[in-house]
Amino acid sequence: MAAGSRPSVLFVTDLAYEARGRRYCDEDIFLTSRLREDFDTALCHPRDAAALLDGFDMAVIRNSGPVLHYQEAYDAFCARARELDARVYNPLTGRGDMAGKQYLVDLSRAGYPVIPTVDRVADLELLPGADGYVIKPKLGADSVGLRFVRTPELSAELSCETDGTQLIQPRIDFRYEVSFYFVDHDFQYALHAPHPERRWVLEPYGASAADLEFARSFVEWNTLDHGIQRVDACRTADGELLLVELEDLNPYLSLDRVAEPVREAFVSRMKASLRDLPA
Repeated sequence: MAAGSRPSVLFVTDLAYEARGRRYCDEDIFLTSRLREDFDTALCHPRDAAALLDGFDMAVIRNSGPVLHYQEAYDAFCARARELDARVYNPLTGRGDMAGKQYLVDLSRAGYPVIPTVDRVADLELLPGADGYVIKPKLGADSVGLRFVRTPELSAELSCETDGTQLIQPRIDFRYEVSFYFVDHDFQYALHAPHPERRWVLEPYGASAADLEFARSFVEWNTLDHGIQRVDACRTADGELLLVELEDLNPYLSLDRVAEPVREAFVSRMKASLRDLPA
């Protein structure tokens, strides 16, 4: 970047991606309109990102949809970014969903407050008894490939061939789901879905000190110094919070569900984070 010039941002998004209950494109149209106040900003589809990367000071990965829909292109982007030592936001060192969902198995084994999770038939005995179970691909996202079964031992999705590629979890009786949003390690806001059957009908949530301690423990575990993270959890019938997902690649932010002062504060913090992104 030349002295005195504005930094340039390659904003990676799929404006045509259709998500249930959400309009990803609206959020990214809004965000890019605000980033242009401080950065020269161009949008591109994730399939084009590798070829365009070296023309910009940094790349921002936003609502680009599940990677499994364009895995080859994403792998090429990551390889090109590492070859160029490019500044990518979020940095490609995340340990959460960015690296697949193995972390849920690892955290479960380590005793963290997560939904009990295994990835092998031989480990089914480690799961608590439940009225049903969830099976989903370890590299899945946005509920792609998710299945509900009564008894995992009898499920056609589980076999020696799929061992290690599928996550198996008990169905949890929970009161509601709640998400905590962070920029770098700074908490921004929380939203919850008071009606479990309507996951994306979100309302502002007043996080308690205990709630934030819970969420921060996973942000700290992730060791991702820069970027946007969303900690998704469920409140069980017993009142405990359990981690559902640590989204650190392209978390949807539901900015249309927060008050304007909260939204403005988020935009300002994101701009500051981008300016501070290490070279």
